[in-house]
Amino acid sequence: MPQNLKTMRVLVTPTSYAKHDPRLTQILEETVGEVVYNPTSRPLTSEELRNLLPGCDGFIAGLDVIDQAALDAADRLKVIARYGVGVERVDLEAAHAKGICVTNTPSANSNAVAELTLGLMLALARQIPTAVTTTRAGEWRRLSGVSLEGKTIGLIGFGNIGRAVARRVKAFDTTVLAYDPYPNAAAADELGVRLTTLDDLLPAADIVSLHLPVVAETFGMVNAAFLAQMKRGSYLVNTARGDLIDEAALLAALESGQVAGAALDCFKVEPPGADNALLQLEQVIATPHSGAHTDGATNAMGWGALENCLAVLRGEPALNPVIPCEKP
Repeated sequence: MPQNLKTMRVLVTPTSYAKHDPRLTQILEETVGEVVYNPTSRPLTSEELRNLLPGCDGFIAGLDVIDQAALDAADRLKVIARYGVGVERVDLEAAHAKGICVTNTPSANSNAVAELTLGLMLALARQIPTAVTTTRAGEWRRLSGVSLEGKTIGLIGFGNIGRAVARRVKAFDTTVLAYDPYPNAAAADELGVRLTTLDDLLPAADIVSLHLPVVAETFGMVNAAFLAQMKRGSYLVNTARGDLIDEAALLAALESGQVAGAALDCFKVEPPGADNALLQLEQVIATPHSGAHTDGATNAMGWGALENCLAVLRGEPALNPVIPCEKP
Protein backbone atom coordinates (compact mmCIF):
# COMPACT_ATOMS: atom_id res chain seq x y z
CA MET A 1 0.00 0.00 0.00
CA PRO A 2 1.56 3.39 -0.98
CA GLN A 3 2.79 5.42 1.97
CA ASN A 4 2.54 9.18 2.37
CA LEU A 5 6.16 10.12 3.02
CA LYS A 6 5.19 13.73 3.69
CA THR A 7 3.84 12.60 7.08
CA MET A 8 7.18 11.05 8.02
CA ARG A 9 10.24 12.24 9.94
CA VAL A 10 13.78 11.05 9.24
CA LEU A 11 16.81 11.37 11.54
CA VAL A 12 20.21 11.81 9.82
CA THR A 13 23.34 11.46 11.98
CA PRO A 14 26.42 10.81 9.75
CA THR A 15 28.55 13.95 10.00
CA SER A 16 29.71 13.74 6.36
CA TYR A 17 26.26 13.11 4.86
CA ALA A 18 25.81 15.29 1.72
CA LYS A 19 29.19 16.94 2.34
CA HIS A 20 30.15 16.53 -1.31
CA ASP A 21 26.69 16.35 -2.89
CA PRO A 22 23.99 18.68 -1.54
CA ARG A 23 21.36 16.87 -3.62
CA LEU A 24 21.28 14.22 -0.88
CA THR A 25 19.74 16.66 1.58
CA GLN A 26 17.64 18.38 -1.08
CA ILE A 27 15.96 15.15 -2.23
CA LEU A 28 15.42 13.89 1.31
CA GLU A 29 13.91 17.17 2.48
CA GLU A 30 11.66 17.37 -0.59
CA THR A 31 10.47 13.77 -0.14
CA VAL A 32 9.66 13.47 3.57
CA GLY A 33 7.83 15.76 5.97
CA GLU A 34 10.69 16.57 8.33
CA VAL A 35 14.43 15.87 8.56
CA VAL A 36 16.27 16.04 11.88
CA TYR A 37 20.05 16.35 11.74
CA ASN A 38 22.79 15.39 14.19
CA PRO A 39 23.19 18.35 16.58
CA THR A 40 26.85 17.41 17.24
CA SER A 41 29.93 16.82 15.09
CA ARG A 42 30.38 13.20 16.23
CA PRO A 43 28.49 9.90 16.45
CA LEU A 44 25.71 9.96 19.02
CA THR A 45 25.47 8.05 22.28
CA SER A 46 22.56 5.82 23.19
CA GLU A 47 21.19 8.46 25.55
CA GLU A 48 21.34 11.16 22.87
CA LEU A 49 19.50 8.89 20.43
CA ARG A 50 16.80 8.24 23.04
CA ASN A 51 15.99 11.94 22.88
CA LEU A 52 15.94 12.10 19.07
CA LEU A 53 14.32 8.84 17.92
CA PRO A 54 10.77 9.33 19.26
CA GLY A 55 8.51 10.25 16.33
CA CYS A 56 11.09 9.24 13.70
CA ASP A 57 10.04 6.86 10.92
CA GLY A 58 13.46 6.58 9.28
CA PHE A 59 17.04 6.78 10.54
CA ILE A 60 20.08 7.29 8.29
CA ALA A 61 22.71 6.24 10.81
CA GLY A 62 26.41 6.80 11.26
CA LEU A 63 28.61 5.17 13.90
CA ASP A 64 26.09 5.90 16.65
CA VAL A 65 25.41 3.54 19.56
CA ILE A 66 22.07 2.03 18.54
CA ASP A 67 21.48 -0.34 21.45
CA GLN A 68 18.40 -1.75 23.16
CA ALA A 69 18.01 1.37 25.30
CA ALA A 70 18.03 3.65 22.25
CA LEU A 71 15.62 1.43 20.34
CA ASP A 72 13.21 1.33 23.28
CA ALA A 73 12.54 5.01 22.54
CA ALA A 74 11.87 4.39 18.85
CA ASP A 75 8.08 4.42 18.76
CA ARG A 76 7.60 4.73 14.97
CA LEU A 77 10.90 3.63 13.50
CA LYS A 78 10.69 1.46 10.37
CA VAL A 79 14.28 1.49 9.09
CA ILE A 80 17.87 2.04 10.22
CA ALA A 81 19.83 2.73 7.03
CA ARG A 82 23.50 2.43 7.98
CA TYR A 83 25.74 4.88 6.15
CA GLY A 84 28.56 2.38 5.68
CA VAL A 85 29.05 -1.34 6.08
CA GLY A 86 29.58 -2.19 9.75
CA VAL A 87 26.57 -2.85 11.98
CA GLU A 88 28.39 -3.87 15.18
CA ARG A 89 27.01 -0.81 16.99
CA VAL A 90 23.44 -1.76 16.11
CA ASP A 91 21.55 -4.19 18.35
CA LEU A 92 20.26 -6.30 15.46
CA GLU A 93 18.27 -8.62 17.70
CA ALA A 94 16.43 -5.72 19.33
CA ALA A 95 15.79 -4.11 15.94
CA HIS A 96 14.44 -7.34 14.48
CA ALA A 97 12.19 -7.88 17.49
CA LYS A 98 10.59 -4.48 16.81
CA GLY A 99 10.27 -5.10 13.07
CA ILE A 100 12.84 -2.40 12.25
CA CYS A 101 14.64 -3.04 8.98
CA VAL A 102 18.43 -2.61 9.14
CA THR A 103 20.33 -1.95 5.92
CA ASN A 104 23.88 -1.01 4.97
CA THR A 105 25.84 0.14 1.93
CA PRO A 106 28.14 -2.71 0.86
CA SER A 107 31.01 -1.79 -1.48
CA ALA A 108 30.33 1.95 -1.20
CA ASN A 109 33.60 2.69 0.58
CA SER A 110 35.73 -0.23 -0.63
CA ASN A 111 37.97 1.76 -2.97
CA ALA A 112 38.42 4.63 -0.52
CA VAL A 113 39.46 2.30 2.32
CA ALA A 114 41.76 0.38 -0.03
CA GLU A 115 43.45 3.61 -1.11
CA LEU A 116 44.06 4.66 2.50
CA THR A 117 45.37 1.16 3.27
CA LEU A 118 47.91 1.44 0.47
CA GLY A 119 48.87 4.93 1.61
CA LEU A 120 49.46 3.67 5.14
CA MET A 121 51.56 0.77 3.88
CA LEU A 122 53.77 3.19 1.97
CA ALA A 123 53.93 5.59 4.92
CA LEU A 124 55.10 2.78 7.22
CA ALA A 125 57.57 1.33 4.74
CA ARG A 126 59.18 4.70 4.00
CA GLN A 127 58.70 6.31 7.45
CA ILE A 128 57.01 9.25 5.76
CA PRO A 129 55.45 10.88 8.87
CA THR A 130 58.78 10.83 10.73
CA ALA A 131 60.60 12.19 7.67
CA VAL A 132 58.13 15.07 7.37
CA THR A 133 58.16 15.93 11.07
CA THR A 134 61.94 15.86 11.48
CA THR A 135 62.61 17.79 8.27
CA ARG A 136 60.20 20.53 9.37
CA ALA A 137 62.07 20.64 12.69
CA GLY A 138 65.30 21.47 10.85
CA GLU A 139 66.77 17.98 10.91
CA TRP A 140 68.01 16.12 7.84
CA ARG A 141 67.57 12.48 8.82
CA ARG A 142 68.21 10.22 5.84
CA LEU A 143 65.79 7.55 6.99
CA SER A 144 66.16 4.10 5.50
CA GLY A 145 62.91 2.61 4.22
CA VAL A 146 61.87 -0.71 2.77
CA SER A 147 60.48 -1.34 -0.69
CA LEU A 148 57.10 -2.89 -1.30
CA GLU A 149 58.55 -4.53 -4.40
CA GLY A 150 59.29 -8.18 -3.74
CA LYS A 151 57.57 -8.20 -0.34
CA THR A 152 54.71 -10.41 0.83
CA ILE A 153 51.46 -8.74 1.81
CA GLY A 154 49.08 -10.67 4.04
CA LEU A 155 45.41 -9.73 3.91
CA ILE A 156 43.25 -10.86 6.82
CA GLY A 157 39.82 -10.70 5.19
CA PHE A 158 39.25 -11.00 1.46
CA GLY A 159 35.89 -9.33 0.96
CA ASN A 160 35.26 -6.23 -1.14
CA ILE A 161 37.91 -4.13 0.61
CA GLY A 162 40.49 -6.91 0.84
CA ARG A 163 40.13 -7.57 -2.89
CA ALA A 164 40.42 -3.84 -3.67
CA VAL A 165 43.66 -3.73 -1.66
CA ALA A 166 44.96 -6.80 -3.48
CA ARG A 167 44.43 -5.15 -6.89
CA ARG A 168 46.48 -2.16 -5.80
CA VAL A 169 49.39 -3.85 -4.05
CA LYS A 170 49.85 -6.34 -6.88
CA ALA A 171 50.90 -3.37 -9.02
CA PHE A 172 53.95 -3.00 -6.74
CA ASP A 173 55.20 -6.49 -7.73
CA THR A 174 54.27 -8.01 -4.39
CA THR A 175 53.20 -11.50 -3.42
CA VAL A 176 49.72 -11.37 -1.88
CA LEU A 177 48.42 -13.95 0.58
CA ALA A 178 44.90 -13.83 1.96
CA TYR A 179 42.99 -15.49 4.77
CA ASP A 180 39.20 -15.37 4.97
CA PRO A 181 36.76 -17.57 6.92
CA TYR A 182 34.64 -17.75 3.75
CA PRO A 183 37.24 -17.75 0.97
CA ASN A 184 36.39 -16.68 -2.56
CA ALA A 185 38.62 -18.90 -4.67
CA ALA A 186 37.44 -17.46 -7.99
CA ALA A 187 38.33 -13.89 -6.95
CA ALA A 188 41.69 -15.04 -5.61
CA ASP A 189 42.53 -16.79 -8.89
CA GLU A 190 41.50 -13.73 -10.89
CA LEU A 191 43.72 -11.41 -8.82
CA GLY A 192 46.68 -13.76 -8.47
CA VAL A 193 46.24 -14.04 -4.72
CA ARG A 194 47.02 -17.21 -2.76
CA LEU A 195 44.41 -18.15 -0.18
CA THR A 196 45.95 -19.70 2.90
CA THR A 197 45.58 -20.20 6.65
CA LEU A 198 46.47 -17.73 9.36
CA ASP A 199 49.20 -20.07 10.56
CA ASP A 200 50.85 -19.92 7.13
CA LEU A 201 50.17 -16.24 6.42
CA LEU A 202 51.43 -14.60 9.60
CA PRO A 203 55.05 -15.88 9.54
CA ALA A 204 55.35 -15.13 5.81
CA ALA A 205 53.93 -11.61 5.51
CA ASP A 206 56.06 -8.47 5.62
CA ILE A 207 52.88 -6.42 6.04
CA VAL A 208 49.68 -7.75 7.61
CA SER A 209 46.53 -5.77 6.79
CA LEU A 210 43.20 -6.27 8.58
CA HIS A 211 39.92 -6.31 6.63
CA LEU A 212 37.51 -8.39 8.73
CA PRO A 213 34.30 -7.31 10.47
CA VAL A 214 34.01 -7.49 14.25
CA VAL A 215 32.06 -10.56 15.29
CA ALA A 216 32.45 -12.89 18.26
CA GLU A 217 35.12 -14.91 16.44
CA THR A 218 37.23 -11.89 15.44
CA PHE A 219 36.92 -9.66 18.53
CA GLY A 220 40.46 -9.15 19.88
CA MET A 221 41.91 -11.68 17.42
CA VAL A 222 45.14 -9.66 17.10
CA ASN A 223 46.38 -10.74 20.53
CA ALA A 224 49.76 -11.73 21.92
CA ALA A 225 49.68 -15.15 20.23
CA PHE A 226 48.72 -13.64 16.85
CA LEU A 227 51.48 -11.03 17.07
CA ALA A 228 54.07 -13.62 18.11
CA GLN A 229 53.27 -15.58 14.94
CA MET A 230 54.00 -12.58 12.71
CA LYS A 231 57.39 -12.32 11.04
CA ARG A 232 59.71 -10.38 13.32
CA GLY A 233 60.10 -6.82 12.07
CA SER A 234 56.91 -6.88 9.98
CA TYR A 235 54.21 -4.21 9.92
CA LEU A 236 50.54 -4.17 10.88
CA VAL A 237 47.84 -2.04 9.20
CA ASN A 238 44.28 -1.73 10.51
CA THR A 239 41.68 0.13 8.46
CA ALA A 240 38.84 -2.14 9.64
CA ARG A 241 37.75 -1.90 13.29
CA GLY A 242 39.63 -1.15 16.51
CA ASP A 243 38.04 -4.06 18.38
CA LEU A 244 40.02 -6.50 16.24
CA ILE A 245 43.18 -5.60 18.19
CA ASP A 246 44.26 -6.16 21.78
CA GLU A 247 45.98 -2.78 22.11
CA ALA A 248 48.09 -3.77 25.14
CA ALA A 249 49.44 -6.78 23.24
CA LEU A 250 50.23 -4.61 20.21
CA LEU A 251 52.03 -2.09 22.41
CA ALA A 252 54.22 -4.83 23.86
CA ALA A 253 54.98 -6.23 20.38
CA LEU A 254 55.97 -2.78 19.11
CA GLU A 255 58.17 -2.04 22.11
CA SER A 256 59.96 -5.39 21.75
CA GLY A 257 60.53 -4.94 18.02
CA GLN A 258 58.48 -8.02 17.13
CA VAL A 259 56.32 -5.62 15.10
CA ALA A 260 58.35 -2.87 13.44
CA GLY A 261 55.46 -0.46 13.03
CA ALA A 262 51.71 -0.14 12.92
CA ALA A 263 49.30 2.09 11.03
CA LEU A 264 45.94 2.40 12.77
CA ASP A 265 42.88 4.12 11.34
CA CYS A 266 40.68 2.85 14.16
CA PHE A 267 40.91 2.23 17.89
CA LYS A 268 38.91 0.44 20.58
CA VAL A 269 37.91 3.83 22.00
CA GLU A 270 37.45 6.65 19.51
CA PRO A 271 38.89 9.17 19.72
CA PRO A 272 41.67 7.31 21.56
CA GLY A 273 42.85 10.24 23.67
CA ALA A 274 46.30 11.77 23.80
CA ASP A 275 47.25 9.47 26.69
CA ASN A 276 46.89 6.31 24.60
CA ALA A 277 50.29 4.65 24.86
CA LEU A 278 50.31 3.61 21.22
CA LEU A 279 50.26 7.25 20.17
CA GLN A 280 53.50 7.89 22.02
CA LEU A 281 55.48 5.59 19.72
CA GLU A 282 57.17 7.06 16.66
CA GLN A 283 56.64 3.80 14.78
CA VAL A 284 52.86 4.12 15.06
CA ILE A 285 50.90 6.07 12.44
CA ALA A 286 47.42 7.05 13.59
CA THR A 287 44.59 8.45 11.50
CA PRO A 288 41.06 9.39 12.69
CA HIS A 289 38.95 6.53 11.25
CA SER A 290 39.02 8.30 7.90
CA GLY A 291 39.13 5.35 5.51
CA ALA A 292 35.73 6.16 4.03
CA HIS A 293 36.18 9.93 4.07
CA THR A 294 36.60 10.70 0.38
CA ASP A 295 34.22 12.44 -1.97
CA GLY A 296 33.50 9.23 -3.86
CA ALA A 297 32.88 7.10 -0.77
CA THR A 298 30.73 9.60 1.10
CA ASN A 299 28.60 10.13 -2.01
CA ALA A 300 28.17 6.39 -2.54
CA MET A 301 27.31 5.78 1.13
CA GLY A 302 24.93 8.73 1.14
CA TRP A 303 23.02 7.61 -1.94
CA GLY A 304 22.95 4.00 -0.78
CA ALA A 305 21.61 4.90 2.67
CA LEU A 306 19.07 7.34 1.23
CA GLU A 307 17.75 4.82 -1.30
CA ASN A 308 17.45 2.09 1.34
CA CYS A 309 15.69 4.42 3.76
CA LEU A 310 13.17 5.74 1.25
CA ALA A 311 12.46 2.29 -0.18
CA VAL A 312 11.44 0.94 3.22
CA LEU A 313 9.40 4.05 4.04
CA ARG A 314 7.52 3.61 0.76
CA GLY A 315 6.70 0.03 1.72
CA GLU A 316 9.08 -1.42 -0.86
CA PRO A 317 11.77 -4.09 -0.26
CA ALA A 318 15.08 -2.81 1.13
CA LEU A 319 17.93 -2.81 -1.36
CA ASN A 320 20.59 -4.04 1.10
CA PRO A 321 18.94 -5.62 4.16
CA VAL A 322 21.29 -6.87 6.87
CA ILE A 323 18.51 -8.78 8.67
CA PRO A 324 14.98 -9.75 7.61
CA CYS A 325 12.77 -6.70 7.63
CA GLU A 326 9.73 -8.40 9.12
CA LYS A 327 9.00 -9.10 12.76
CA PRO A 328 9.94 -12.64 13.84
